[in-house]
Formats: sequence, structure tokens, C-alpha cells
Amino acid sequence: MTRLLFREDAYAKTCSATVTAISERGVELDQTVFYPTAGGQSGDIGTLTMANGTALPVATTVKDRETGRTLHIIAEDHPLPTIGDSVTAELDWDNRHKLMRFHTCLHLLCAVIEGDVTGGNIAAHKARLDFNLPDAVLDKDEISDKLNALIERNADVYDGEITVAELKANPELVRTMSVQPPMDGHSIRTVTIEGIDFQPCGGTHVQKTGEIGKVMVSKIEKKGRQNRRINIVFAD
Repeated sequence: MTRLLFREDAYAKTCSATVTAISERGVELDQTVFYPTAGGQSGDIGTLTMANGTALPVATTVKDRETGRTLHIIAEDHPLPTIGDSVTAELDWDNRHKLMRFHTCLHLLCAVIEGDVTGGNIAAHKARLDFNLPDAVLDKDEISDKLNALIERNADVYDGEITVAELKANPELVRTMSVQPPMDGHSIRTVTIEGIDFQPCGGTHVQKTGEIGKVMVSKIEKKGRQNRRINIVFAD
């Protein structure tokens, strides 16, 4: 299986790697800094540069549905490497950093809004969460102000882990109604935002809430009888 370097350091932008498998769906490496689409967060983009200098654009990164392996999808009309080739994997860092900022901000949104999360999506230009709030009256400006107040605390953000038994004893830690938290063997990865939020999560995050920058709620939508969708964008 691929060593997922983003779990060890979300700020790692590049790494050397060896091609271990090629399929119709993509390129598998022995290790990678690329995050595959999961938990609502978009897969990373960037390049795989071969030893001869040829740069192969990575259009997205996904998990194979059957094996769970991380696959780098090379853009159409570009050659593929061969098994055993050495490559340099390099993120489009501007894109990744925006995903990290948004993902961390959605944790803050969970702290602001009381309700189970029914869905979500994180792209580089906007992010959203859907909440099970059939009777709630939500105000864009009020939510924006609360989010920015939490961002301005510049609170520490860090990863950890709990056991499966600990999660079963505290099921309220899982805010999502349809997505299971990421598990590695007998442990479950968590993210803590000091004094604000703690929950299982396998995504990538910034180290301080101040790094998110100012945000605003761009739209609140009613999606069916129960769901309320809160859309977030960067204020700049």
C-alpha cells in the first residue's frame, strides 16, 4: 500500500516516489503527498515528473473503490510512466492550501452550528456543509461573524487518534450521519482545534485557525424538508 505522507505532514509539498502499479484508472506510487478524494475533500492536483524531466499533470487523485489504493489520475493525452520508474510527485500547493483552509473552517462551522452533518464538499473556491436542521432560522451575517471570531483566536490545530472502543463509547463525536470516520487498523484519526472542536477526521488541515483567513457565508439553501446547506467562501 502507498505510504500516505500527508498524514504525517500536511505541509509536505513534494516527494520522491517509485511507480508500483499502472491501471486504466491511474498511477500508484510507493509513497505520495497527494490526498485522494475522500470525506468531501477534493483530490489533489499537481505533477509527476519523470527522471527525463517529463512532467505528467495529475488531474485528480482518487481512492480505488475496490482496493482503497491511492491512484493519481494523469490528464488525457499524456504518456504514462512504467512500473519501477522513479518520479517526483509535486502538489499544486496553492490549490491544496485552499483545501486545507476550507476543511479547517468547516470544523469551526460544526462548532457554530448545532446539528448533525448530512453532507459536505470542499473545493478550492468554496466549501459547504449540509445540516439536519428542519426548523432552524439561520442568518448569514451572524454565522460569518462567529466563524471569523473563532478564526481570529488563532487556535492550535493538530491531529491525534483514538481507539475504536473509545469511539464506540463516545458516538456523539461523529457529526456526520452518512460517512464513517477514517480508520487505520484499530485506531481512528482525529483533529483537535484547541478549545473549539474535536472529532474524527482524515482530511488535511492548517496548523492555526488564523491561517484560514477571513471567510463569509455566501449562501444558505434549503435542501429538502430537513437539510440546510451553508456555503462558505474566502472573503478575499
